[in-house]
Amino acid sequence: MKVDGGVGLNLSTVGAQSSELEEMGYAGVMTAETAHDPFFPLLVAAQNTEKVELMTSIAVAFARSPMTLANIGHDLNAYSKGRFVLGLGSQIKPHITKRFSMPWSSPAARMREYIMAMRAIWDCWHQQEPLEFTGQFYTHTLMTPFFTPTNNDYGAPKVFLAAVGPKMTEVAGEVADGVIAHAFTTEKYLRETTLPALERGFAKAGKSRSDFEISYPAFVVTGQTEEEMREAEIATCKQIAFYGSTPAYRPVLESIGVGELQDELNTMSKQGRWDEMGELITPEIMKEFAVIGEPGTIAGQMKARYGDIVDRTSAAYANIPKDKRLEIIRQLSA
Repeated sequence: MKVDGGVGLNLSTVGAQSSELEEMGYAGVMTAETAHDPFFPLLVAAQNTEKVELMTSIAVAFARSPMTLANIGHDLNAYSKGRFVLGLGSQIKPHITKRFSMPWSSPAARMREYIMAMRAIWDCWHQQEPLEFTGQFYTHTLMTPFFTPTNNDYGAPKVFLAAVGPKMTEVAGEVADGVIAHAFTTEKYLRETTLPALERGFAKAGKSRSDFEISYPAFVVTGQTEEEMREAEIATCKQIAFYGSTPAYRPVLESIGVGELQDELNTMSKQGRWDEMGELITPEIMKEFAVIGEPGTIAGQMKARYGDIVDRTSAAYANIPKDKRLEIIRQLSA
Protein backbone atom coordinates (compact mmCIF):
# COMPACT_ATOMS: atom_id res chain seq x y z
CA MET A 1 0.00 0.00 0.00
CA LYS A 2 1.46 3.35 -1.03
CA VAL A 3 1.39 6.10 1.59
CA ASP A 4 0.85 9.73 0.55
CA GLY A 5 1.40 12.80 2.68
CA GLY A 6 -0.08 16.25 2.51
CA VAL A 7 1.91 19.46 2.38
CA GLY A 8 0.75 22.93 3.28
CA LEU A 9 0.02 25.66 0.80
CA ASN A 10 2.67 28.10 2.06
CA LEU A 11 5.04 28.38 -0.89
CA SER A 12 7.95 29.32 1.37
CA THR A 13 7.79 26.04 3.32
CA VAL A 14 6.51 23.50 0.77
CA GLY A 15 9.97 22.75 -0.59
CA ALA A 16 11.34 21.61 2.76
CA GLN A 17 8.12 19.74 3.62
CA SER A 18 8.02 17.80 0.37
CA SER A 19 11.73 16.94 0.59
CA GLU A 20 11.21 15.60 4.12
CA LEU A 21 8.24 13.47 3.05
CA GLU A 22 10.29 11.95 0.25
CA GLU A 23 13.12 11.15 2.67
CA MET A 24 10.62 9.52 5.04
CA GLY A 25 9.47 7.11 2.35
CA TYR A 26 6.15 8.61 1.33
CA ALA A 27 5.08 7.64 -2.19
CA GLY A 28 3.22 10.85 -2.95
CA VAL A 29 2.94 14.51 -1.96
CA MET A 30 -0.56 15.97 -2.02
CA THR A 31 -2.23 19.36 -1.98
CA ALA A 32 -5.89 20.32 -1.70
CA GLU A 33 -7.78 23.23 -3.19
CA THR A 34 -9.04 25.18 -0.20
CA ALA A 35 -7.96 28.77 0.49
CA HIS A 36 -5.09 28.70 -2.02
CA ASP A 37 -4.23 27.39 -5.47
CA PRO A 38 -3.37 23.65 -5.35
CA PHE A 39 -0.92 23.66 -8.28
CA PHE A 40 1.73 26.21 -7.29
CA PRO A 41 2.88 24.19 -4.24
CA LEU A 42 3.37 21.13 -6.42
CA LEU A 43 5.60 23.11 -8.75
CA VAL A 44 7.75 23.96 -5.74
CA ALA A 45 7.60 20.34 -4.58
CA ALA A 46 8.77 19.17 -8.00
CA GLN A 47 11.84 21.38 -7.66
CA ASN A 48 12.71 19.82 -4.30
CA THR A 49 12.03 16.12 -4.92
CA GLU A 50 13.05 13.40 -7.36
CA LYS A 51 10.84 10.36 -6.84
CA VAL A 52 7.52 11.09 -5.13
CA GLU A 53 4.35 11.51 -7.14
CA LEU A 54 2.77 14.95 -6.97
CA MET A 55 -1.01 14.91 -6.63
CA THR A 56 -3.89 17.34 -6.25
CA SER A 57 -6.41 15.86 -3.86
CA ILE A 58 -8.39 17.57 -5.07
CA ALA A 59 -8.51 20.38 -7.63
CA VAL A 60 -12.00 21.61 -8.48
CA ALA A 61 -12.68 20.60 -12.07
CA PHE A 62 -15.85 22.57 -12.75
CA ALA A 63 -14.17 25.83 -11.68
CA ARG A 64 -12.08 25.62 -14.87
CA SER A 65 -12.42 24.59 -18.49
CA PRO A 66 -10.94 21.26 -19.68
CA MET A 67 -8.42 23.20 -21.77
CA THR A 68 -7.15 25.10 -18.72
CA LEU A 69 -6.56 21.93 -16.73
CA ALA A 70 -5.13 20.13 -19.75
CA ASN A 71 -2.48 22.88 -19.93
CA ILE A 72 -1.72 22.81 -16.21
CA GLY A 73 -1.64 19.01 -16.14
CA HIS A 74 0.69 18.83 -19.12
CA ASP A 75 3.10 21.43 -17.75
CA LEU A 76 3.35 19.94 -14.26
CA ASN A 77 3.82 16.45 -15.66
CA ALA A 78 6.51 17.60 -18.06
CA TYR A 79 8.36 19.60 -15.42
CA SER A 80 8.20 16.80 -12.83
CA LYS A 81 9.30 14.19 -15.42
CA GLY A 82 6.07 12.24 -15.35
CA ARG A 83 5.29 12.41 -11.63
CA PHE A 84 2.11 14.52 -11.65
CA VAL A 85 -1.31 13.06 -10.84
CA LEU A 86 -4.27 15.32 -11.57
CA GLY A 87 -6.76 14.55 -8.82
CA LEU A 88 -10.14 16.10 -9.60
CA GLY A 89 -13.36 16.68 -7.71
CA SER A 90 -16.70 18.16 -8.64
CA GLN A 91 -17.36 20.20 -5.47
CA ILE A 92 -21.03 20.90 -4.68
CA LYS A 93 -23.44 23.12 -6.57
CA PRO A 94 -23.41 26.19 -4.26
CA HIS A 95 -19.64 26.51 -4.53
CA ILE A 96 -19.59 26.07 -8.30
CA THR A 97 -22.42 28.50 -9.01
CA LYS A 98 -22.01 31.03 -6.18
CA ARG A 99 -18.28 30.99 -5.44
CA PHE A 100 -16.83 30.25 -8.88
CA SER A 101 -19.76 31.58 -10.97
CA MET A 102 -19.61 28.55 -13.25
CA PRO A 103 -22.34 26.29 -14.67
CA TRP A 104 -23.60 23.24 -12.81
CA SER A 105 -25.66 20.33 -14.10
CA SER A 106 -25.58 16.53 -14.16
CA PRO A 107 -22.27 16.31 -12.28
CA ALA A 108 -21.43 12.69 -13.11
CA ALA A 109 -22.22 13.06 -16.81
CA ARG A 110 -20.43 16.41 -16.94
CA MET A 111 -17.34 14.99 -15.21
CA ARG A 112 -17.21 12.03 -17.59
CA GLU A 113 -17.24 14.40 -20.55
CA TYR A 114 -14.77 16.75 -18.84
CA ILE A 115 -12.12 14.04 -18.48
CA MET A 116 -12.76 12.76 -22.00
CA ALA A 117 -12.31 16.31 -23.31
CA MET A 118 -8.95 16.62 -21.53
CA ARG A 119 -7.85 13.30 -22.95
CA ALA A 120 -8.82 14.45 -26.45
CA ILE A 121 -6.72 17.59 -25.96
CA TRP A 122 -3.75 15.55 -24.73
CA ASP A 123 -4.13 13.14 -27.67
CA CYS A 124 -3.93 16.14 -29.97
CA TRP A 125 -0.74 17.36 -28.31
CA HIS A 126 0.98 14.04 -27.73
CA GLN A 127 -0.33 11.79 -30.52
CA GLN A 128 -0.89 14.43 -33.21
CA GLU A 129 -4.58 13.55 -33.35
CA PRO A 130 -6.94 16.22 -34.75
CA LEU A 131 -8.76 18.09 -31.98
CA GLU A 132 -12.39 17.29 -32.70
CA PHE A 133 -14.17 16.93 -29.39
CA THR A 134 -17.86 17.84 -29.42
CA GLY A 135 -19.96 16.99 -26.40
CA GLN A 136 -23.07 18.06 -24.55
CA PHE A 137 -21.16 20.28 -22.10
CA TYR A 138 -17.78 20.96 -23.72
CA THR A 139 -16.57 21.53 -27.25
CA HIS A 140 -12.91 21.76 -28.29
CA THR A 141 -12.24 21.90 -32.02
CA LEU A 142 -9.45 24.46 -32.47
CA MET A 143 -5.75 23.86 -31.93
CA THR A 144 -2.91 25.43 -33.90
CA PRO A 145 0.87 24.82 -33.66
CA PHE A 146 1.33 28.12 -31.79
CA PHE A 147 -0.76 26.78 -28.88
CA THR A 148 0.53 23.19 -28.95
CA PRO A 149 3.13 22.23 -26.30
CA THR A 150 6.36 20.74 -27.62
CA ASN A 151 7.84 19.32 -24.38
CA ASN A 152 6.04 16.00 -24.81
CA ASP A 153 8.59 13.49 -23.49
CA TYR A 154 6.44 12.47 -20.51
CA GLY A 155 2.99 12.54 -22.08
CA ALA A 156 -0.24 13.18 -20.24
CA PRO A 157 -0.60 12.91 -16.45
CA LYS A 158 -2.65 10.31 -14.67
CA VAL A 159 -6.14 11.45 -13.71
CA PHE A 160 -7.73 10.46 -10.41
CA LEU A 161 -11.34 11.32 -9.58
CA ALA A 162 -12.85 11.88 -6.14
CA ALA A 163 -16.15 10.07 -5.79
CA VAL A 164 -18.66 9.04 -3.14
CA GLY A 165 -21.90 8.17 -4.92
CA PRO A 166 -22.15 5.21 -7.32
CA LYS A 167 -22.67 7.36 -10.44
CA MET A 168 -19.48 9.38 -10.00
CA THR A 169 -17.61 6.26 -8.89
CA GLU A 170 -18.67 4.47 -12.08
CA VAL A 171 -17.38 7.43 -14.08
CA ALA A 172 -14.04 7.12 -12.27
CA GLY A 173 -13.82 3.47 -13.19
CA GLU A 174 -14.58 4.21 -16.82
CA VAL A 175 -12.48 7.29 -17.66
CA ALA A 176 -9.98 7.88 -14.81
CA ASP A 177 -6.79 6.14 -13.73
CA GLY A 178 -7.76 6.06 -10.09
CA VAL A 179 -10.45 6.98 -7.59
CA ILE A 180 -10.04 9.07 -4.46
CA ALA A 181 -12.50 7.66 -1.96
CA HIS A 182 -13.75 10.09 0.67
CA ALA A 183 -12.50 9.72 4.24
CA PHE A 184 -16.20 9.62 5.15
CA THR A 185 -16.49 6.05 3.89
CA THR A 186 -16.97 2.79 5.76
CA GLU A 187 -15.38 -0.51 4.84
CA LYS A 188 -18.87 -1.86 4.17
CA TYR A 189 -19.64 1.01 1.77
CA LEU A 190 -16.32 0.54 -0.01
CA ARG A 191 -16.97 -3.15 -0.57
CA GLU A 192 -20.68 -3.06 -1.30
CA THR A 193 -21.08 0.24 -3.20
CA THR A 194 -17.72 1.61 -4.35
CA LEU A 195 -16.18 -1.58 -5.76
CA PRO A 196 -19.25 -2.70 -7.75
CA ALA A 197 -19.60 0.79 -9.23
CA LEU A 198 -15.95 0.77 -10.28
CA GLU A 199 -16.40 -2.64 -11.88
CA ARG A 200 -19.29 -1.30 -13.96
CA GLY A 201 -17.03 1.51 -15.12
CA PHE A 202 -14.21 -0.91 -15.91
CA ALA A 203 -16.59 -3.00 -17.99
CA LYS A 204 -17.67 0.01 -20.04
CA ALA A 205 -14.08 0.91 -20.84
CA GLY A 206 -12.75 -2.62 -21.24
CA LYS A 207 -10.35 -2.08 -18.33
CA SER A 208 -9.32 -4.34 -15.47
CA ARG A 209 -8.73 -3.61 -11.79
CA SER A 210 -4.98 -3.87 -12.39
CA ASP A 211 -5.18 -0.76 -14.59
CA PHE A 212 -6.50 1.33 -11.70
CA GLU A 213 -5.64 2.66 -8.23
CA ILE A 214 -7.92 3.17 -5.24
CA SER A 215 -6.84 5.86 -2.80
CA TYR A 216 -8.53 6.00 0.59
CA PRO A 217 -7.61 8.57 3.28
CA ALA A 218 -8.93 6.63 6.25
CA PHE A 219 -9.57 8.29 9.58
CA VAL A 220 -6.94 7.27 12.14
CA VAL A 221 -7.35 7.71 15.89
CA THR A 222 -4.06 7.19 17.66
CA GLY A 223 -1.76 8.65 20.30
CA GLN A 224 0.80 7.69 22.91
CA THR A 225 -1.17 8.66 26.00
CA GLU A 226 -4.79 8.43 27.08
CA GLU A 227 -5.06 12.20 26.76
CA GLU A 228 -3.74 12.15 23.18
CA MET A 229 -6.11 9.32 22.27
CA ARG A 230 -9.06 11.18 23.74
CA GLU A 231 -8.16 14.36 21.86
CA ALA A 232 -7.92 12.38 18.62
CA GLU A 233 -11.28 10.70 19.29
CA ILE A 234 -13.05 14.02 19.89
CA ALA A 235 -11.54 15.61 16.78
CA THR A 236 -12.45 12.59 14.63
CA CYS A 237 -16.02 12.49 15.92
CA LYS A 238 -16.45 16.16 15.01
CA GLN A 239 -15.08 15.50 11.53
CA ILE A 240 -17.35 12.51 10.97
CA ALA A 241 -20.34 14.54 12.18
CA PHE A 242 -19.44 17.43 9.87
CA TYR A 243 -19.36 15.17 6.82
CA GLY A 244 -22.42 13.26 8.00
CA SER A 245 -24.49 16.44 7.93
CA THR A 246 -24.19 16.55 4.11
CA PRO A 247 -27.33 15.09 2.49
CA ALA A 248 -25.37 13.55 -0.39
CA TYR A 249 -23.41 11.42 2.09
CA ARG A 250 -26.49 9.85 3.70
CA PRO A 251 -26.00 6.51 1.87
CA VAL A 252 -22.71 6.04 3.71
CA LEU A 253 -24.50 6.28 7.05
CA GLU A 254 -27.20 3.99 5.71
CA SER A 255 -24.54 1.40 4.94
CA ILE A 256 -24.09 0.90 8.69
CA GLY A 257 -27.77 1.29 9.60
CA VAL A 258 -27.77 4.86 10.96
CA GLY A 259 -29.15 6.80 8.02
CA GLU A 260 -31.59 8.71 10.23
CA LEU A 261 -28.63 10.35 11.95
CA GLN A 262 -28.08 12.46 8.83
CA ASP A 263 -31.31 14.40 9.40
CA GLU A 264 -30.34 15.32 12.95
CA LEU A 265 -26.79 16.29 11.99
CA ASN A 266 -28.03 18.41 9.13
CA THR A 267 -30.46 20.27 11.37
CA MET A 268 -27.79 20.91 13.97
CA SER A 269 -25.34 22.15 11.32
CA LYS A 270 -27.85 24.78 10.20
CA GLN A 271 -28.08 25.89 13.83
CA GLY A 272 -24.30 26.16 14.10
CA ARG A 273 -24.09 23.48 16.80
CA TRP A 274 -20.82 22.05 15.47
CA ASP A 275 -19.31 20.85 18.75
CA GLU A 276 -22.54 19.19 19.86
CA MET A 277 -22.77 17.30 16.57
CA GLY A 278 -19.66 15.33 17.42
CA GLU A 279 -21.33 14.03 20.56
CA LEU A 280 -23.80 12.09 18.39
CA ILE A 281 -21.01 9.95 16.96
CA THR A 282 -20.97 6.91 19.22
CA PRO A 283 -17.93 4.66 19.71
CA GLU A 284 -19.65 2.06 17.55
CA ILE A 285 -20.10 4.53 14.68
CA MET A 286 -16.54 5.80 15.00
CA LYS A 287 -15.19 2.24 14.73
CA GLU A 288 -16.94 1.88 11.37
CA PHE A 289 -15.11 4.92 9.99
CA ALA A 290 -11.78 4.97 11.81
CA VAL A 291 -8.78 2.80 12.55
CA ILE A 292 -8.28 3.15 16.30
CA GLY A 293 -5.34 2.10 18.45
CA GLU A 294 -1.82 2.67 19.62
CA PRO A 295 0.69 3.64 16.90
CA GLY A 296 2.15 0.14 16.70
CA THR A 297 -1.23 -1.36 15.76
CA ILE A 298 -2.22 1.06 12.98
CA ALA A 299 -0.46 -0.50 9.98
CA GLY A 300 -1.70 -3.98 10.85
CA GLN A 301 -5.27 -2.78 11.24
CA MET A 302 -5.10 -0.86 7.95
CA LYS A 303 -3.86 -3.92 6.09
CA ALA A 304 -6.40 -6.22 7.73
CA ARG A 305 -9.34 -3.98 6.83
CA TYR A 306 -8.30 -2.52 3.50
CA GLY A 307 -5.21 -4.34 2.27
CA ASP A 308 -7.04 -6.28 -0.43
CA ILE A 309 -8.88 -3.26 -1.89
CA VAL A 310 -6.88 -0.07 -1.24
CA ASP A 311 -3.73 0.73 -3.24
CA ARG A 312 -2.74 3.94 -1.50
CA THR A 313 -3.70 5.87 1.61
CA SER A 314 -3.14 9.32 3.02
CA ALA A 315 -4.32 8.58 6.54
CA ALA A 316 -3.12 11.28 8.91
CA TYR A 317 -1.24 10.53 12.11
CA ALA A 318 0.87 13.66 12.52
CA ASN A 319 0.16 13.73 16.26
CA ILE A 320 2.67 10.93 16.90
CA PRO A 321 6.49 11.16 16.81
CA LYS A 322 8.37 10.88 13.54
CA ASP A 323 9.89 7.48 14.37
CA LYS A 324 6.40 6.03 14.90
CA ARG A 325 5.23 7.48 11.58
CA LEU A 326 8.28 6.06 9.81
CA GLU A 327 7.46 2.60 11.14
CA ILE A 328 3.82 2.84 9.98
CA ILE A 329 4.96 3.92 6.51
CA ARG A 330 7.48 1.06 6.38
CA GLN A 331 4.92 -1.55 7.39
CA LEU A 332 2.22 -0.29 5.02
CA SER A 333 4.66 -0.07 2.12
CA ALA A 334 6.07 -3.56 2.66
